Amino acid sequence: MCEHCGEKKTFYITTPIYYPSDNLHIGHAYCSTAADSMARFKRMTGYDTYFLTGTDEHGQKIERKAKDKGVTPQAYVDNIVSGIKDLWKLMDISYDDFIRTTDERHVKSVQKIFKQLYDQGDIYKGEYEGWYCTPCESFWTELQLKDGKCPDCGRPVEKTREESYFFKLNKYQDWLIQYINDHPEFIQPASRANEMINNFLKPGLNDLCVSRTSIKWGIPVDFDPKHTVYVWLDALTNYITALGYGSGDQHLFDKYWPADVHLVGKEIVRFHTIIWPIMLHALGLPLPKQVFGHGWLVIDGKKMGKSVGNVVDPVVLCDRYSSDAVRYFLMREMPFGSDGEFTLKSMLMRINADLANDLGNLVSRTVAMIEKYFDGKVPAYTTLEDVDRALWTLAEETPEAVEKQVNAFQFSNGLQEIWKLVGECNKYIDTTQPWVLGRSEETKPRLQTVLYTLAECVRRVAVMIGFVMPRTPERIFAQLGVEDEALKTWQSLIGKFAVLPAGITVHKGEALFPRLDVQKELERDAKQAEEKKPEAPKQEKKAEKKHEEPEFPEEITIDTFCQSKMQVGRVLECFKVEKSKKLLQFRLSFGKDGERTILSGIAQWYKPEDLVGKQIVAVTNLKPRSIAGEESHGMILSALDDSGNLRLMSVGEGVEDGAIIG
Repeated sequence: MCEHCGEKKTFYITTPIYYPSDNLHIGHAYCSTAADSMARFKRMTGYDTYFLTGTDEHGQKIERKAKDKGVTPQAYVDNIVSGIKDLWKLMDISYDDFIRTTDERHVKSVQKIFKQLYDQGDIYKGEYEGWYCTPCESFWTELQLKDGKCPDCGRPVEKTREESYFFKLNKYQDWLIQYINDHPEFIQPASRANEMINNFLKPGLNDLCVSRTSIKWGIPVDFDPKHTVYVWLDALTNYITALGYGSGDQHLFDKYWPADVHLVGKEIVRFHTIIWPIMLHALGLPLPKQVFGHGWLVIDGKKMGKSVGNVVDPVVLCDRYSSDAVRYFLMREMPFGSDGEFTLKSMLMRINADLANDLGNLVSRTVAMIEKYFDGKVPAYTTLEDVDRALWTLAEETPEAVEKQVNAFQFSNGLQEIWKLVGECNKYIDTTQPWVLGRSEETKPRLQTVLYTLAECVRRVAVMIGFVMPRTPERIFAQLGVEDEALKTWQSLIGKFAVLPAGITVHKGEALFPRLDVQKELERDAKQAEEKKPEAPKQEKKAEKKHEEPEFPEEITIDTFCQSKMQVGRVLECFKVEKSKKLLQFRLSFGKDGERTILSGIAQWYKPEDLVGKQIVAVTNLKPRSIAGEESHGMILSALDDSGNLRLMSVGEGVEDGAIIG
């Protein structure tokens, strides 16, 4: 509530509307988790909050992808949007509205906006000739290209020439430079503002092409139907059309606009801080208070993407480790605004250290000791000592410290403040030693204060983590026996420390976050990643072709030949591989050199049971590789006979298992 007028404060936050991709990865979830965390935090701290997300569904990319799949563009996007909503549900993304640019409410408003800008002379008809990047939906001049390719994504561009409508960006260039200089909070982080001014505004803006005649999948210009609205004018206006702007009902627009923050990836900051503010200014509308351009999640320094082959599936992570654990890692591991390196190992170690060890153990130990020493009833505190007062003071000060950090989009620092309290609670246990206090009736009053202090701190932690980890607080409240909804609110943290009523019954439950075996998890992930790769060509593949022989160099040295270790092996066991029609799996004995498993694609020529006991020849110093989910440690040698049938190489009688060929 406003301390002056008593009215509830509003907060409007948006994510960019996402391109409907069937390959959403953890990078997409990063932005939405941040926006959702902020929206939840604002709700918790008393704001009337509106959180918008959605999908940008028009343009040449969609048109082409739908054609490739043999479906209409609408059917194509309908299917993918369903999957996006499922992912946001899994990730607990608590949006208030999900707008689609194919929604009728959006289409009608965009047409009105286009017509208004045209009528007032800010849009005019001309002819466009230049370079267009379909994946980025961006126009570029010859000078802006990098090595002849799109400067944003590095992919090829297309030369286009067609009749188009143009928006007068250049007309407002000087105004925007002045606005950015006068409002340093508008573009955050500040480095993004410098980039926009120096790289785009000062060199000069070209008027923006805002319609296409060659693309039919878009919003028609109602007064010139052969044109469709260019995707960025279409997409950017979602932030106001979702609130009813241009419709018969603008009460949401009147209540929430201007937006408090547009949260966007750094690659689209220029659209949101150049095109969008100029468009709003031309419409006579106030600008959003802030555009925050966050960094990317990267792997080995590269942005995640299907073309790079380094995407991480958030569904898999949530199913394995819980959505709360994934959300916590995304918001805790890296400073928001900068690029952050994602590795599974770092996530697993963060889960073990922060969630299993620090938080999980604190809750478990506190509840267990209350059950043991006070029959499961939270005791009343008695007199305080300095060690208690210090912890009480920290617990009282932490909410304000968290608010300061989160309101500045420093989620990692906000969580660090909470974990500072968690860490001090664990130190408090070690210092006060409740297990010693519980040995004597004389020290029971002291134990009461210690365990009450811990229970109240745990309650406070549960409340504070809710904006990032929405599922975990209720699990903690259940163990503490907290049923009063008032005790679960941010307001209950303001003021005095001792809010938790004595006498409520605790209920020890399962571990909040079981400790993970990091090495086993990494091995499982590596194995599953290998299984998803296309099956590598079999070494024996060429043997299936009757008239083709492998190409070899004319000559090699004896040293090169001796690098291959060929040995005689005896078949101890042989069976078909379930995931392949061609593969047989051998367990071979190489005498004193032991046993090894080798896979070979010879199932069409041999029955497994006929090979048991036979001696064959294999190369045994090849690097192991995974085939159809199984690891093969070598290669069995074979050759084609005159009839085109494959024959395994063998040796005569009396040769020992493990004998070296050479």
